[in-house]
Amino acid sequence: MTVPLSGDVPVYPGDPPFELRFTHRLADGHAYNVAELSMGTHAGTHVDAPFHLLADGATVDELPLEILMGKARVLDLPVRERIERSDLEARDLRADLRVLLKTRTAGQFHKAQAEHDSVYLTEEAAEYLAQAGLKLVGIDSLSIEEYGSQVFPAHRALLSAGVVIVEGLDLSDVPEGEYDMTCLPLRIAGGDGSPARVVLKARA
Repeated sequence: MTVPLSGDVPVYPGDPPFELRFTHRLADGHAYNVAELSMGTHAGTHVDAPFHLLADGATVDELPLEILMGKARVLDLPVRERIERSDLEARDLRADLRVLLKTRTAGQFHKAQAEHDSVYLTEEAAEYLAQAGLKLVGIDSLSIEEYGSQVFPAHRALLSAGVVIVEGLDLSDVPEGEYDMTCLPLRIAGGDGSPARVVLKARA
């Protein structure tokens, strides 16, 4: 469910772009290939830790593995612009700890226009997910937030409740249903977030 990191992957406005630069190449006569990476902590498929917006929030290296691994429910929500509380109340989420939101833009994260054409989570919907007891919310958009937001209400509603956010998922080939999820961000000490490798496996 992970978007490949490359120079073409869109990033949130103002975030550092991804860059891979080789410092040593076999083709240039070196004994090995070695590259240098430059990117923001929210490049590609990534995890937002509470510290992303909360000064006293947990950093990415402090996130419990039991939140990042386990049963996840994929919800197919083909809404046009935003996910409202009513869209989620129609589903029984009380038994779920992890929910991944598949939208009409599934697969579009590979394209540059993804930063402008995305579905977002309203503040009321985010509050509902936190109140329902979820511990992880993922989405296939560049951000759970409305494009251009400067106050980030959905992020704040979730992160202040200790809910981990995963953004930039590729759910284009994933039907709605229950899966076993593994989401492993880099263990960056003091990090506000991290690129992550996310894998879903159909439940037996």
